[in-house]
Amino acid sequence: MSTIAPQSGSRSHGGAAYRPSTWRRVQSWIAGHVVMFSALLVLVYLFIPVAYTFVFSFNNYRKSNIVWNPQGSPTLKHWKDPCGAPGVCDALVTSLEIGAIATLVATILGTMLAFALVRHQFRGKAASNLLVFIPMATPEIVLGASLLTLFVQGFSRFGLRLGFWTIVIAHIMFCISFVVVTVKARLQSLDPRLEEAAQDLYAGPGSTFWKVTFPLVLPGIVGAALLAFSLSFDDFIITNFVSGNETTFPKFVYVSYLRGIPAQANVIGFSMFVLALLLVIAGTLVNNIRKPKV
Repeated sequence: MSTIAPQSGSRSHGGAAYRPSTWRRVQSWIAGHVVMFSALLVLVYLFIPVAYTFVFSFNNYRKSNIVWNPQGSPTLKHWKDPCGAPGVCDALVTSLEIGAIATLVATILGTMLAFALVRHQFRGKAASNLLVFIPMATPEIVLGASLLTLFVQGFSRFGLRLGFWTIVIAHIMFCISFVVVTVKARLQSLDPRLEEAAQDLYAGPGSTFWKVTFPLVLPGIVGAALLAFSLSFDDFIITNFVSGNETTFPKFVYVSYLRGIPAQANVIGFSMFVLALLLVIAGTLVNNIRKPKV
């Protein structure tokens, strides 16, 4: 005589199938989705300021854009004229120029330093690896005060005054460390057999670098450049110390807070966020396209 085994997911109890209680099933479902819920809560927490920036770019305020005007309906006039607030676009252009110059110089110097630290042996290498992290670990307010003293006491005798170029020098200084760390991590993850294979095929050092090494390191360099630009564009503490009478976009927002941040600043801020998001999505899509299909 054949017997029928109890179905999977149940157990016999007194000749009848036993099923877990509703509360146990709820507990099991929560345990299986706790990570997803935690991630959603973190994302909501992170994007609340972004949502505030977006919503208040439509605020039809009269004097201050800090509180929503309940008497006025949402308006698009700030999006139609993002340069309507005096000085906002000038500050934006200044930040973009400083960010572009600082990113270019920091990326070149940081990439060369990363190659030196990973691919070469020299006296003081361990100390150099340690020194790279010092600007990252130093509080920005201490760094800004030190740079102010350096510029005023040291470089002023050479005709350098606080302003555009002192901001550029300061931004290059603290961006280099982030570039080095990012590119260095990319270099250390490369498979050395790829370069060895190129050399086995009679490729010289130059051809090996430009046709094998550089394309493999390029995503790390691009990521380091984007990180450097975002750090430069967003910096306020160090910039406030060394800027003199020059006004960057973060400094404009800070000063404007005393009399009410104009909605045009919200428009520009949210537009920069959307641009950064589109760049990340585009980079992800390009990376997925370039991946070899198995």
